[in-house]
Amino acid sequence: MRWRRKEPDREFTSFRLDCEERVRALRLPPGELTIQSLCDHLGERFGRPIHLVPLALPPGSPDGMWVSAEERDFIAFEERLAPIHQRQVILHEIGHFVCDHEAAPVMTPEATRLLLPSLDPELVQRVLGREHAHSPAEREAEFIGSLLGRRIGTWTTQRVWEVPPEAAELAARLSALERPARERDERNE
Repeated sequence: MRWRRKEPDREFTSFRLDCEERVRALRLPPGELTIQSLCDHLGERFGRPIHLVPLALPPGSPDGMWVSAEERDFIAFEERLAPIHQRQVILHEIGHFVCDHEAAPVMTPEATRLLLPSLDPELVQRVLGREHAHSPAEREAEFIGSLLGRRIGTWTTQRVWEVPPEAAELAARLSALERPARERDERNE
């Protein structure tokens, strides 16, 4: 019996070519990049700085999220992940940024104001409203992130990231969602 090579799926081939073209259009500088140099390049290219914000996110929340504010963007990611996993989460969120994916509303503006009165309801919907799992946007963000990851050099094991002053309030709010386990344990002693 002779094995025949399976023909490539035309839909996937088209998807792959579209994603590769989107990455080519970014005109990334030659050579290896770091996550930070990629963010700097994209920030300059799109005219919107991208800030990386490591956080201890609450259980059950996504490992990362892209927050698009008026003049800048933030990528919050779980700081307790292994560095290689952090890298993929960040690249995935950069994929959403590059593709400019829109959020699907998860709460009405009124409900958002009641639950999170200090945050702009549109911002909350953009962060929390993206479809997850196997939606086309999630697949596209993951594939774009993987393509960008091919250009990233060695991942640093450094676990300390500077939070820019303009992101400090957002980082504090997201960090307040859950206190670290050691603080809970100390209170219970």
